[in-house]
Amino acid sequence: MTDQETCLKTPLHAVHLEAGAKMVPFAGYDMPVQYPLGVKKEHLHTRDAAGLFDVSHMGQLRLKGQGAAAALEALVPVDIIDLPSGKQRYAFFTNEQGGIMDDLMVANLDDHLFVVVNAACKAQDIAHLQANLPQGVELEVIEDRALLALQGPKAAEVLARFQPQVADMLFMDVQQIDIDGLKCIVSRSGYTGEDGYEISVPSDKAAELANKLTACEEVEWIGLGARDSLRLECGLCLYGHDLDTTTTPVEASLLWGISKPRRADGERAGGFPGADIILKQIETKDVVRKRVGLVGQTKAPVREGCKLFDAQDNEIGIATSGTAGPTAGKPVSMAYVATEFAAIGTEVFADVRGKKLPMTVEKMPFVPQRYYRG
Repeated sequence: MTDQETCLKTPLHAVHLEAGAKMVPFAGYDMPVQYPLGVKKEHLHTRDAAGLFDVSHMGQLRLKGQGAAAALEALVPVDIIDLPSGKQRYAFFTNEQGGIMDDLMVANLDDHLFVVVNAACKAQDIAHLQANLPQGVELEVIEDRALLALQGPKAAEVLARFQPQVADMLFMDVQQIDIDGLKCIVSRSGYTGEDGYEISVPSDKAAELANKLTACEEVEWIGLGARDSLRLECGLCLYGHDLDTTTTPVEASLLWGISKPRRADGERAGGFPGADIILKQIETKDVVRKRVGLVGQTKAPVREGCKLFDAQDNEIGIATSGTAGPTAGKPVSMAYVATEFAAIGTEVFADVRGKKLPMTVEKMPFVPQRYYRG
């Protein structure tokens, strides 16, 4: 049997084949990497109108019971206890060394927390939660729901045709709401840097909803290829590439993701795995490497795995993501470099097939994020 034959399939697998998708194995699933439109046009269409993504391979979880928020907060450097009802927050699991085990989204739906984790880390995250949750807090793995992301400047206009209430939602709002009669969990969020929504829908109704959305002239199916270039242009990390268990949130330039109440001077300081290491790094700013954005001075994209050098030919880092930058109009990469080379404007050189190509450290995002904040 081939890899693709042994892969899991999302509830929308047949729909992708019908749409002419090229399928590839990804995180244990047979997933669409692109459609007949092609990666570049899919990318640009999402920036201009609306793209629909199947992200059903992600893990959807519920945490229930008194103390669920406190239990989850003990595993992340993020304020979960005071997360308002109807809001979601970005978080990450840390290990005892301060490394990032996965990044995730947490939403407060009143009687439970709704958690979305990465597909490749799903089994590990479930085991981590089960091993650490106290008695009385129940973890439910949601097996009967698909997950769609509708992204782009016309996403709100499109989804409001099926449920006008979604137009009033702001970035990171989340609701249990009917979309065209289907009971969905909808958040105004996504992974492209654009305005948009993530929609958890019953698996047996996912194709019905997807077909209604793609019937709208503004909407095209978008595959993993464009999903990657869209998120990279907007400075969003991909777990397993730009983040891993050896990388701390400080090295990863994710200080914004560490909530004030959990910092050294906060009312619930520390108390998460690796807290001593992470809080000390925040205080001293003493890390040997930092995640930075790089812009190419030539037209050649600098992809994951390319080694980086200084002007004296000393190796100083490595690229973790790279794309030609369809909207940015220039090659853009994320990389880890020695801290002394992390300042904006620093020139470094990427080894691409034996040639040293000049790149400049630039502030991310490379393309402005357009989240709807009202």
